[in-house]
Amino acid sequence: MPKVLIISPYFPPSNAADMQRVRTSLPYFEKFGWIPEIVCVEEKYSDLTKDHLLLKSVPPNIKIHRVEAFSKKWTSKLGLGSIALRSIWFYKSYVNRLLQKEKFDLIYFSTTQFPVCILGSYWKGKFNIPYVIDVQDPWHTEYYQSKPKSERPKKYWFSYRLNKYLEPIAMKEVDGLISVSKDYVSSLIERYPKLANKPSDIIPFGSHVLDFEIANCHIKSKSIELDSSKLNIVYVGAVGHIMRESITFLCNALAQLKISNYQLYRQIQFYFIGTSYAPNNEGFPTVLPLAKSYAIEDVITEQPNRIGYFESLATLKEASALLILGSDDQAYNPSKIFTYALAEKPVIAIFKSESPAKHLINQYCEATILDYEGKSAVKEFELSIKNLVEKYPHSLINETVLKLNKAQEFTERQCNLFNKIIK
Repeated sequence: MPKVLIISPYFPPSNAADMQRVRTSLPYFEKFGWIPEIVCVEEKYSDLTKDHLLLKSVPPNIKIHRVEAFSKKWTSKLGLGSIALRSIWFYKSYVNRLLQKEKFDLIYFSTTQFPVCILGSYWKGKFNIPYVIDVQDPWHTEYYQSKPKSERPKKYWFSYRLNKYLEPIAMKEVDGLISVSKDYVSSLIERYPKLANKPSDIIPFGSHVLDFEIANCHIKSKSIELDSSKLNIVYVGAVGHIMRESITFLCNALAQLKISNYQLYRQIQFYFIGTSYAPNNEGFPTVLPLAKSYAIEDVITEQPNRIGYFESLATLKEASALLILGSDDQAYNPSKIFTYALAEKPVIAIFKSESPAKHLINQYCEATILDYEGKSAVKEFELSIKNLVEKYPHSLINETVLKLNKAQEFTERQCNLFNKIIK
């Protein structure tokens, strides 16, 4: 049976979104003919929220290699905090020794810590092993070039130039691509035409029914208690400048609802949880300042601190409805769609008109999808809130989702791509 070495700097118990594809795929790789081993960074070098329950979902037979990294305590003095840059030397040294001792048929980079992907080209040249890159987000992008400095990510000047230099190194020799968005792959092919001849597949993040069972068994208290007297609409995840248009639409729609139907307005509460990527107690609210400018902060609760993955699932199950925010990046395809579907709650989704996520949301969720550029969107928002208030509490059971273990299906597709490459 062929072996795949998976490079994922973040891994349980670190609660990072970019390791979820790997985590939910691990129970199924062997079923589809592949033996996986993981190389991740030791948890003490990660400053992300830890959720040790995540380890319960990792099969005990999976071999996990943990590498060191330079301490952020020291590298931050040089302005370097990225776990990719802090660990790349240790990855190179450790995996070199591993590949000298053991045979692997493929190396699979599944992470948004993209700088480590340049090691794929190095290991291919040294050990003749093909590699695949999972493009969960754009790596090098011109998106922020037209944005004011206030909307650019921290240390953008450095990261833009670093990404522009490193991406070609990784893409020159890559043997296959997996991505959550067709547009991400298309952009790469425009920059590197040879990629058009490489195997690729567009695979969303999977969902796992077992995760909700773990949350139900183990989560007894939560950091934010929802208001049982209101219709609680919950969003869990980071909120950045890239979502500003959808957040602005929401605030404007709530301001209009406050004027047109104050009684309905007082019956709802929006919760934004884990909105900052910063370490706990170092992040700043991103939604509340805008809400205050629209005078609707009384129906907005925001907690910038990240929470554990299973606590987030328990919160989704307790909510009255769920919110999905679109991005002003047309290619954005949220990874949380199938998780929201398994939560069996109504969904309000705010997107641009041509977002690729709309099809998946319509297929798997009971959803109201609002085009924030549409003329009637504000009125549609009020109607959706009214319908939710009238229907709640009610239970949704999406039989299509429950019958399909998406994590298993999407793992099979990953393995099919692996097979194409090694054959």
